[in-house]
Amino acid sequence: MKSKTALTGRVIFKGDPGYEAARKNWDPHTDRFPKVFVFAQKTKDVSNAIKWARENKVPIRPRSGRHSLEINLSQVNGGMVIDVSDMNSIKLDKKNGTVVVGTGNRVGRIANTLARQGFIAPFGDSPTVGIGGITLGGGIGPLQRSIGLISDNLLEVEMVDANGKVIRANKNCNSDLFWASRGGGGGNFGVYTKYKFKVHRAPAKATVFRITWPWSQFVKVLKVWQKWAPSVNFKLGSELTIGPKKGGNVSMEGLFLGSKTEALRLLKPITSVGTPTTSIIRLLPYTEAVKFLLPPDPVLTQKYSNQFSSGFGKRPFPDKAIKSMREFLENVEGEDAGFFFLNWGGAVSRKSPKSTAFYWRKAKFYVEWNSSWIKPSEATKNIAIVRTTRKKLQPYIVGSYINVPDQGIKNSGPVYYGANYARLRRVKAKYDPKNVFNNPQSITPAGYTRAR
Repeated sequence: MKSKTALTGRVIFKGDPGYEAARKNWDPHTDRFPKVFVFAQKTKDVSNAIKWARENKVPIRPRSGRHSLEINLSQVNGGMVIDVSDMNSIKLDKKNGTVVVGTGNRVGRIANTLARQGFIAPFGDSPTVGIGGITLGGGIGPLQRSIGLISDNLLEVEMVDANGKVIRANKNCNSDLFWASRGGGGGNFGVYTKYKFKVHRAPAKATVFRITWPWSQFVKVLKVWQKWAPSVNFKLGSELTIGPKKGGNVSMEGLFLGSKTEALRLLKPITSVGTPTTSIIRLLPYTEAVKFLLPPDPVLTQKYSNQFSSGFGKRPFPDKAIKSMREFLENVEGEDAGFFFLNWGGAVSRKSPKSTAFYWRKAKFYVEWNSSWIKPSEATKNIAIVRTTRKKLQPYIVGSYINVPDQGIKNSGPVYYGANYARLRRVKAKYDPKNVFNNPQSITPAGYTRAR
């Protein structure tokens, strides 16, 4: 291919050594074959890659942590993957309480690096997720009730647009793009290269907890958790996981930014339910608390494929919803399958739904569920059970979380972005009018009609 622009960075074409390794994603069954991978080392490499792709009419997919939960959203047949994982600088400014991170960093690396310096960086439930993907979709996790979503702590972004131009966005400059970058999802507006966050002083110590119950007690535990967790002290973040009936259990973990004595008191309503089989409640130095919640996860590619779906609960699930959960949990078999809940409220709910692109702030809790399988022949039935369960739970949830995408959702814009979708389409029309950055569920520019 002749092109005015030369590709720079680490470039791997189909057929080159390293191509199969470049193709590997978190999901082992990825079945897309891009023409070229560009591993950008600096912003200029991203800019050159976009220009080259446009000149050669090649579709583009940005990739940060290889952790996309929908198998093919970060790869495309015959296209270009712009992989930013090598751009992983971390520059902490203690005096001003800010940090600038390269988009290729994984969440665990940032959280642990800052903890050693005495600062809190928000994180989710996995250390291997890329900061790029998690931030742009909102960024939920156990610290959100104390300091807000990951994107609520964002001060500025650097992004390369569809013309290869480098743009900065903050509250004073390209403020519409800055608004959209806090919850509008990755792969919509351009390829992001840097994020500037405000950081918070970490306490010297924090209390972590991990409590498990037998699977048969999930209904009891869930009923109490759904009332207790969203109203408990905002410094307490709690994740509840319910595994499949076959081989699973009920487990709650999280942290409290305070003393063990106070944590024990706050946890009493839930620890006194049923008969916990294990109970760990520990006051740890903050650096150790982060390691407890984000244990090293060296495995990039897992054994399983998964199908996820998600939503936000406005009130505790009634018996009818719990019955649908039970049916799901009795029928899924993968040990990696189940339900996951995270408590809402506190800082995440104090911001208005339209203040950033992340809309679903008034819920009581977040919920996701997933099936998992090893053999590709089991995919169809496992995808179907997740989507059937979504239909059954629809009366009890609102919306869905863009970072846990479900390609079974039709007309997904308002489901992911609520009443903010129309504004996001206008921002898209301004920064990417030709819809260069697109995937099966991306935001379409206002006034744009897809070519048939």
